[in-house]
Amino acid sequence: MKLDIQTLDGSKAGDLSADKSVFGIEPNHAVVRQAVLAEMTNMRQGTHASKNRASVSGGGKKPFKQKGRGVARAGTIRSPLWKGGGTVFGPEPHSYNHKLSKKMSKLARRSVLSNKVSDGALLVFENFEIDSHKTADFIKILNSLNLLNKKITMLVTNVSENLDKAVRNLRDIYLVDAAKVSTYDLIDCEILAVDKESIEVLTSILKV
Repeated sequence: MKLDIQTLDGSKAGDLSADKSVFGIEPNHAVVRQAVLAEMTNMRQGTHASKNRASVSGGGKKPFKQKGRGVARAGTIRSPLWKGGGTVFGPEPHSYNHKLSKKMSKLARRSVLSNKVSDGALLVFENFEIDSHKTADFIKILNSLNLLNKKITMLVTNVSENLDKAVRNLRDIYLVDAAKVSTYDLIDCEILAVDKESIEVLTSILKV
């Protein structure tokens, strides 16, 4: 299958032969959902915690004698029944790691890429080399391409200093290494902008 290649000024620079097994399959939405949920789950730190009765400081001394006061016996002021005491069955730090098979992960990414191509939301550029590091100049480029105010993920193989500085303050533009892109990165955008080298990287990683 053929993908059009354009330059940052909007002119056509040719076309590119893309692997149909990566950019032209029937999307498997169920696998995409599983992959996105797994990736979002793996983002969780799992550091939530509370102090149980062993972790709360103090309470080493028996607060009052066992019998004779007419009240319930108590062995520590840090009992869960007391104010300031430990928490019963509170949250504890643990891992949320969810492993997804490589086969499913690759299928999910191929599905999203194919869906972007069919929707016309994948744009292939000759390169992302720009002469200025100014954000205002990059906004002019987006405006000329009719991409202003759109959420864009840019897949790159090498990030130039000018490009990094130009997009740093734009909250809807994300630079992602093509070799490390996840399903969530691919799906969480309106436009997927890719350079020629990134197409080759994606093909080598995801080709069946």
